[in-house]
Amino acid sequence: MANTGFDVRPGSNHSWHATLYVTSRGLTTSLIPAGSRCVQFDFDLGDHTLIGTVTDGAMGSFLLEPMTVSEFHKRFLALTDELGVRIAFNGTPNEVADAVPFASDTTHKSYDADAVNRFWRALVQVDRVLKEFRTGFLGKASPIHLFWGSFDLAVTRFSGRRAPMHPGGIPALPDVVTREAYSHEVSSAGFWPGGGPVDYPAFYSYAYPAPEAFSSQQVQPDEAFFDQSAGEFILPYSAVRTASDPDARLMSFLESTYDAAARLGNWDRAALECPRGLAGIPRPL
Repeated sequence: MANTGFDVRPGSNHSWHATLYVTSRGLTTSLIPAGSRCVQFDFDLGDHTLIGTVTDGAMGSFLLEPMTVSEFHKRFLALTDELGVRIAFNGTPNEVADAVPFASDTTHKSYDADAVNRFWRALVQVDRVLKEFRTGFLGKASPIHLFWGSFDLAVTRFSGRRAPMHPGGIPALPDVVTREAYSHEVSSAGFWPGGGPVDYPAFYSYAYPAPEAFSSQQVQPDEAFFDQSAGEFILPYSAVRTASDPDARLMSFLESTYDAAARLGNWDRAALECPRGLAGIPRPL
């Protein structure tokens, strides 16, 4: 099949056009325009396969297994050629200090299939709770999505007001991207497998800009705390996983940290909030 030009998705605010989404088998890019066709890439984390499908019926895949980043990059480009779509993308990881271009990275080469599958299973449960939490907000809110940089599953609420310009400085991420992402006041929360100042799986919550006294607020549950080096409230994943009611424990963290951000930031809560949604019942007016 002849190659076709690849049209990058129209840029959405806060880079929402470039995130991944949890599925019943793993993670997906969702549909990406490719000329008059669309292509989608799915990480099947049960069978450990990367699958590419095109709306004209083309389909290809390769196994996810131990290999160097350089080899994965090579196989991915070969898959796009097989599908007839030439992908234009940034060839260097974001939010990683001393980032090595994918094509040159022959150091990182591990793939622990069991750990990957367990991470996806955790994402499925977190995605479910974050989606319930999202229903309690009438204002602008992000989808529940996985960011490619720090590799976190996140949800963000917006006050509707402009924020001061972000200072930037995130490793291997253009300041223009960071500043657009934080162009408006946010309260953001999510889950990631750990790294940097918090080297274990954890839930997080932060505000930008952080209101005065935000870091000293008492939030729930008791295991939650403010990490000064990360600049965020942290709740260890283990505190949720071992709880008698994991959903309630995580929801108390999401609600109490958002409350601290909105209350101290003087958000228009009467206009922005509503009761969380119930299955099969329209939101009362």
